[in-house]
Amino acid sequence: MKDSASNGTAQARDPAAVPAAASAAGLAAGRVADLDLRLVRYFTVVAEYRHYGRAAAALHVAQPSLSRQIARLEAQIGARLLDRTTQGTKLTEAGEVFLPQAKALLRSAGQAVARTRAAAEPSRITIGYISGIIVTPAVRELRRQHPEADVQAVHLGYDEVRDALLDHRVDAAVARLPFATDRLHVTILYDERRVVIVPLDHRLAGKESVTLDDIADEPLPQMRNSDPAWSAFWNIEPRPGGGRAPKGPLIDAIEDKFEVVAAGQAVAIAAQQLGQVLRPDLTTVPLEGVEPVHVALATRSDDRTRLVAAFRKIASSQLTGPEPGAPH
Repeated sequence: MKDSASNGTAQARDPAAVPAAASAAGLAAGRVADLDLRLVRYFTVVAEYRHYGRAAAALHVAQPSLSRQIARLEAQIGARLLDRTTQGTKLTEAGEVFLPQAKALLRSAGQAVARTRAAAEPSRITIGYISGIIVTPAVRELRRQHPEADVQAVHLGYDEVRDALLDHRVDAAVARLPFATDRLHVTILYDERRVVIVPLDHRLAGKESVTLDDIADEPLPQMRNSDPAWSAFWNIEPRPGGGRAPKGPLIDAIEDKFEVVAAGQAVAIAAQQLGQVLRPDLTTVPLEGVEPVHVALATRSDDRTRLVAAFRKIASSQLTGPEPGAPH
């Protein structure tokens, strides 16, 4: 034991050991410094979809290219992050550890860029909106009142509203509740009634309205990996009496519901939207006796910038939904 301790002390004092340790630390620091954030983002998307093909489609890149980029990232980190299986792709133990860190890294980088840009361009605002919601009147009015400002409007996925705000990709968002609202300032702008989407030859097509009893046995499409609160709202669960909606096919995108409904595999519950144009083989029937959909304006709770304050005021007066009795 004494010899071991002596040897350890001698090694610690060995001048040659100091450059070696510094070299190892420098290599590790170099890996962090050289980490490509684009590759990190690719990894988080593959981790989300658990499938290279679907991730490549979402990223608009070729699948072989995506595989090469992930391999580059693994080489930069020095650890295997993903394994392919017959069922798709799964995270390795190292990948499970890296995923939350990767998301935090991307968020931190996005916030740094956004805050720096905001300091350099104080007259800039980006407004997000989801499918089926029209923000044009409020955007036009903001531009009219602030002609010096750079006002942009961008489309968001239904499930990225909070992340887009907290990542500073957008400064305000108009979307349908429910979505996570912690750290956000949320104002309900107007309501939309809910409708049932059915094929033209469905037994309910052409009815003036329907109730939950009319669709009690109808399966509903299930969005894969969706937020439980969001799914419960759109499935209207629990049903009166505590029941649940029959489960229909799993889908990966909101737009996929139209295909499964047209194929007769399910019906879907949706918001009744002004000017909505459905496929020619589908129709909607108003759903009575259920809570309407709340369309809300969300901003970061700590955002006190003048353009965000101006848009809040304008949105409250300009985005009021369809006139009562107006055709949808």
